[in-house]
Amino acid sequence: MVDEERWKARFRAARVSLPRWARDAPHRNTYRSNATGTWEIYVWDRETGARRQVTDRPNGTWMGDVDPSGAWVWWFDDTDGDEFGVWRRTPFDGGADAEIAVPGLEPAYPSGLALGSGGTVLVGRSGEQGSTIHRYRDGELTPLYEHAEDAHVGALSRDETLTAIGHSEHGDSRHMAIRVVRTEDGSTVAELWDGPGKGVYAAGFAPVAGDTRLLVNHERRGRDEILIWDPVGGGQREITFDLPGEIDASWFPDGTALLVTHSHEARDELYRYDLASGALTPVETPRGSIGGAAARPDGTVEFAWSSAAEPPVIRSSSGAVVLTPEGPPAPPSVPVEDAWVDGPGGRIHALVSRPAEGEGPFPTVFDVHGGPTAQDDDSFVPTVAAWVDHGFAVVRVNYRGSTGYGSAWRDAIEGRVGLTELEDVKAVRDWAVASGLADPDRLVLTGGSWGGFLTLLGIGTQPDDWTVAVAAVPVADYVAAFEDEMEALQAFDRSLFGGSPDEVPEKYRESSPITYVEAVRAPVLVLAGENDPRCPIRQIDNYLARLAELGRPHEVYRYDAGHGSLVVEERIKQMEAEIGFALKNL
Repeated sequence: MVDEERWKARFRAARVSLPRWARDAPHRNTYRSNATGTWEIYVWDRETGARRQVTDRPNGTWMGDVDPSGAWVWWFDDTDGDEFGVWRRTPFDGGADAEIAVPGLEPAYPSGLALGSGGTVLVGRSGEQGSTIHRYRDGELTPLYEHAEDAHVGALSRDETLTAIGHSEHGDSRHMAIRVVRTEDGSTVAELWDGPGKGVYAAGFAPVAGDTRLLVNHERRGRDEILIWDPVGGGQREITFDLPGEIDASWFPDGTALLVTHSHEARDELYRYDLASGALTPVETPRGSIGGAAARPDGTVEFAWSSAAEPPVIRSSSGAVVLTPEGPPAPPSVPVEDAWVDGPGGRIHALVSRPAEGEGPFPTVFDVHGGPTAQDDDSFVPTVAAWVDHGFAVVRVNYRGSTGYGSAWRDAIEGRVGLTELEDVKAVRDWAVASGLADPDRLVLTGGSWGGFLTLLGIGTQPDDWTVAVAAVPVADYVAAFEDEMEALQAFDRSLFGGSPDEVPEKYRESSPITYVEAVRAPVLVLAGENDPRCPIRQIDNYLARLAELGRPHEVYRYDAGHGSLVVEERIKQMEAEIGFALKNL
């Protein structure tokens, strides 16, 4: 018997995000939590221990921050998850209604926000006009940047004189360049671009007034690494480590050291790197994944940690638990196993979760991650645990296109979108069957967003390999999706395919699930958000209409939100629908 309350309790258990603190008042913090059943923005005063919920909206709030003074909480106000809206701010101490944070800006899709101690605000926006960045200070709104291609706010220097802008004026939003401009007038100070196929990304100016060093992520040697660039002086310092995986970093508050995240084979480690001595010192963390980390002014490091078996916790390098959510913790789940499978493009890393009892072959769920520039890792995922509780093995494939395995692996899908990823999924599928893990007659292909796209494409191009399909917020008709999606994603697709549907129509046709709908035999459940700007509803309706015309078995679950839901009970309803559909059709 399945313990229904156990798997639902993992969704309902209150969770908190890594706190973000005011730079000049570090006792004043914001964080996200689902304590009320909906993800909202909260404040926490570390001196008094007081916590307060700031936002309260029917479909939740995801983006929020606290200004450097600690006086204001900023949050993004969209409509029912459509990601189109404006920034508002609320006093940290409460007592007043939220107000428009930057008067004079029309609603748009957010593209970065930077808040300075001196009152400078940088707001990045995207929409039909392309990308814009505005400076707001002393009640005056000034345009700093505008271009038809995708761009975002990268960083604001500590003294607020310099602004780093990530841009794709060269036409490739998957591999961006950096331009540093003067915040006063937008005039160019310096440009950093490593050429075609190699992106650079601003990770923050040094946190010291007058220090013009900018921390930069780059991929010059085929994987994510870091360097420090002085756009004023012109010098660059590449920082390399004898570590096998990919590197990210942020500053310690005094600017003398970096907090380094090392990601390798779906797990993370933290280090402190002293810039003067070059000493690399481990920050002790349990085996698993780090969902975020930051260095406090006292030198301690706080991080969000979880593993497939253990639910999330906010820890400190001091050994303390930093912030504990209200209510009982989530029940644990099973640990994850690593599998390496030879594929057409090289060794594929997959993560396997087996039921605690019984022996294979199991009914098996292939849960395909979104992105595609993302990866599955050894972290706590209530959806995976729910499938396992129902007797399914779960296999997650870090296919070509995933991050974490080098630039060549990530970019291998360009020009042959979807079909390349599915070659890797099939290789792991065949291994799972041959190894005795998976029952070939009870295979569920599922995923959300890009994973939903791969699910629909998979049951059309590999109809003999899958028994049931569950696609959440998918791309189903790529041409119609391109026409309706947010502009930043249009830029992403042009980079991925090598052009728009008008320019390379055959590539879009070959990669569109609707092209192969006549071959579909597996029963399919599609979950769709009515207000989704990323995988819009019209293109999903086009695919569903074709399934209906062909008489193919299918169901649809619609909900009134965007690209996913921030409401806990809605997520449980969706999970019930997914599991119920799979059990009914196996």
